[in-house]
Amino acid sequence: MTSQRQVLRDYLATISGSAGRLVFSLAYFVILANSLSIADFGLFATASAAGVMVGRILALGFTATLYRIATVKPRLLGTYAAGFLVLTVASLPLIALASVALYLVFFAGDMKVLPFALVIASDAIAWRLTETVIVVNNGLNRFGRAAVILIVSVGIRALAALLFTFHASSDLLTWTVFYLAANSAALVFALLFYCPRQRLRLQSALYWRRLPDALYVAGAEVLFYLQMELDKLLVLALGNPQLAGIYAIIMRLVDLTAIPIRSFSMLLVQRMMRAPEMLNRWKLRLGIEGAIFAVSTLALASLAVILLFYPTLLGRNVAEAAPLVILALAVPGLRNLTEYQADLLFARGQTFIRAVNLGVLALGKAALLSLVLKNFTETRDIILSLNAVFAVLYVLSMVLTYRALARPAKRV
Repeated sequence: MTSQRQVLRDYLATISGSAGRLVFSLAYFVILANSLSIADFGLFATASAAGVMVGRILALGFTATLYRIATVKPRLLGTYAAGFLVLTVASLPLIALASVALYLVFFAGDMKVLPFALVIASDAIAWRLTETVIVVNNGLNRFGRAAVILIVSVGIRALAALLFTFHASSDLLTWTVFYLAANSAALVFALLFYCPRQRLRLQSALYWRRLPDALYVAGAEVLFYLQMELDKLLVLALGNPQLAGIYAIIMRLVDLTAIPIRSFSMLLVQRMMRAPEMLNRWKLRLGIEGAIFAVSTLALASLAVILLFYPTLLGRNVAEAAPLVILALAVPGLRNLTEYQADLLFARGQTFIRAVNLGVLALGKAALLSLVLKNFTETRDIILSLNAVFAVLYVLSMVLTYRALARPAKRV
């Protein structure tokens, strides 16, 4: 009974962070989407997706190692934090190289270098470091503190977007300066008030032993976010900034429905790290997946109905995409399930298999989306076809994941 009460308290603390994040994320999205032009919003959202993706290279995946250590061996946190800082510095040239490659392939014809670089610095470095502080607090079961960091950080972004609306210039470059300032302020807040205080001690032998696993995680995370965000990059590359903006607005609304689901997944992952056998029963597996799909679909359906009756509720620019939201009805549930299945493999320490699976999914998504974008020109048709694309990806993910779960888990 005590254990059940603790789980309930942990979930309530975590979901409070998600609720706060949802409120401020919605405010931030509405303000920004209606302050920038649709084309500029599309460029910013796509560049931000690229920044989140290359940010997974930071510290060569050692963020995941910190999370594991915080969860199961917290007394060693200072030792591994020292290794994290060393690897963070070592990873910066790789982040720069990956960013240059992405810019040349996807952005060179539509976006100037400086705003792109500012977005990368914001998402790949400042925000990723803030996320690391959040992750470590979650690993230490300090869910309330992690929730505060998350709420305050997203609140700072919303405040920056609000201040941007009063600025004389509303161009993309000006916003990216505001964005970098907001993410830097969030990082300073997290470090000053909520970073665990432990003495840093370098022990390179420990890091070398953990590095292969960390590199698998880094590769898997890059592939995970590649297959999650690849659609935005392809829409920009095969379409235009205006289409990318409308698409980004719709997918941002889809993303908002995933926030409560991720809180549940994070707690489940922690429990599986301590008891990898907990999902051996198929009845429990299917029950969890059914609940995730139902909650995700209901959330987007509710939002779509509200926008159907009040299309300008979220602003003039969002109103252009409002009638299309209902067409993506199955996408949130299928995306959240694919993300959840990747989390299961991470929880069981099957990081190499996870990386391989995510690579397969990324290739599959690229092929399917390219096919869709080459065969459809109408935005409605593109959005509607996403249901089929994500359904195929979910089935592929389910087969790959549950075949891997049949193997023994790797103990931390």
